[in-house]
Amino acid sequence: MHGFERLLTLWVFLCMAAGILLGRLAPGFARALDGMTLDVGGAPVVSLPIAVCLFLMMYPIMVKIDFAEVVAAGKSTRPVLLTLFVNWAVKPFTMLAIASFFLGTVFLNFIGPEATDLVKLPFGLDLAEGARYGAGQVVVHDGVKLLEVPLWRSYLAGCILLGVAPCTAMVLVWGHLARGSAGHTLVMVALNSLTMLVLYGVLGGYLLGVGRLPVPWQALLLSIGVYVALPLVTGFLSRKLIIAARGEEWFREKFLHVLTPITIGALLLTLVLLFSFKGDVILEHPLTIVWIAVPLVVQTLLIFGLGYGLARLFRLRYADAAPSAMIGASNHFEVAIATAAMLFGLSSGAALATVVGVLIEVPLMLALVRFCLKTEGWFPVEAPGGTPQ
Repeated sequence: MHGFERLLTLWVFLCMAAGILLGRLAPGFARALDGMTLDVGGAPVVSLPIAVCLFLMMYPIMVKIDFAEVVAAGKSTRPVLLTLFVNWAVKPFTMLAIASFFLGTVFLNFIGPEATDLVKLPFGLDLAEGARYGAGQVVVHDGVKLLEVPLWRSYLAGCILLGVAPCTAMVLVWGHLARGSAGHTLVMVALNSLTMLVLYGVLGGYLLGVGRLPVPWQALLLSIGVYVALPLVTGFLSRKLIIAARGEEWFREKFLHVLTPITIGALLLTLVLLFSFKGDVILEHPLTIVWIAVPLVVQTLLIFGLGYGLARLFRLRYADAAPSAMIGASNHFEVAIATAAMLFGLSSGAALATVVGVLIEVPLMLALVRFCLKTEGWFPVEAPGGTPQ
């Protein structure tokens, strides 16, 4: 696998191209797979094909976790506090500032200062036609009252929804590939999931300027259950059963050896599926994808750099530093997409922006994984106090 992993960047771009090609050559097949979803309020929350791929990605990671490591990681407060600080005190606000700057200033003439988007009226509002609400105006389109807003602001809303949704699933894959602490990553996944239930609606509503955002409880719980809890419980139980039946040596030398290639193989298959589902978006709106992708990439690099830099400043060990930085840099795009669809509509610019977040996430995070592996020597082998690496 080592030779294969060294060329992982090449395989990633080949899989992205293969996905777009599949979507063009067999659009019906791609649409059929994309339509296999678990929905909440008419919005797709869990893609069943992607859920299968994520399970195959995450199960080999979960089954390797010794839960004594999780308990020890939970007692280490500095990496946990660093991650919570970056995720909730910094990331949502830098996303608003960066996206506003690029979409509302730098790229405004390309997007079109007069271009507008039709989105759903905020929950519970029944305004008269012509009424103003925030930056929009109520219009009637095909007999339905909608809010007409500047297009760039619709894209901005999607970026904000990504900014208030830190990753709770895929980060386990990034941490694993970067040789980070699985225990620390799992602790942070659990804390992020709980924190999202409390802060997602408050911060999202404040930054969107709509008051308290209706929290998509069902979407949050469903996605956490399918993407995180299912592989976690399966990994925990199968680990105990296999070790009890065959012994720890057989488990480590035989069983885990067979699982090793599955995570990367499932990751590459996920890329093919994602780009086959959304390849038409790329081909139909290539420049729009660029305008939205630029602030998302800048935000990702900034948040990663902040987390990684503070981890080095605080002399965290590498096994904690890498996942701490990646948890903030990546996004829970499944919940962001579902929320954008529920709040603004599936065809809105906000929903498109969250889809762009999906398209850039995997290649960008893999590049950051490679950066982490190359800079492992920046961090001490032991944390202050003698915690082993």
